[in-house]
Amino acid sequence: MSRLNVPSPDEVPDGTKGILDNIGAQFGFVPNMFATLASNPTVLDVVTTLQGTLSRVLDAKTRHTIALAVSQANGCDYCLAIHTYVSSELGGMSSDDIDLARAGSSIDPKRAAVARFAQQVVESRGQVSDADLAAVRGAGYTDPQILAIVTVAVQVLLTNFLNNVNQTDIDIPAVSPSGTPG
Repeated sequence: MSRLNVPSPDEVPDGTKGILDNIGAQFGFVPNMFATLASNPTVLDVVTTLQGTLSRVLDAKTRHTIALAVSQANGCDYCLAIHTYVSSELGGMSSDDIDLARAGSSIDPKRAAVARFAQQVVESRGQVSDADLAAVRGAGYTDPQILAIVTVAVQVLLTNFLNNVNQTDIDIPAVSPSGTPG
């Protein structure tokens, strides 16, 4: 059960109704994470603006891979469920690739390097080794792309932390420990 209050539709501040309407149009419903964030319009704006801005860095499958790898490393069940859903239903990722991303890999060697690197960023709290940087560079990523990888990982950490603190009720298909929809 969620630990933070979710405002009723009547309690949602006017400035956030449009944001929630856009999210609802994208998903077909307003996921509990966003409904909870609506209690603080500034936080909702920060999260959605950051997500929107970062949708312009890296390709979608790479961003999904990072989200899955980071959410697994952080143990965020809500984020694993929503990122599995989005990766599968909107991102065109196979269940095998979703499982691999959660394990810090991918069917694509370049994305596998990103998944490993993103998990290293989380596990080392950003104190990655020279070997970690060499591995992601060796997969073909430039320094500006590495900055984007770290920024996407941090954005995912933000929502992981919000959902882990809240213990957000999962309102999308939950995933099993292997990553398949449950």
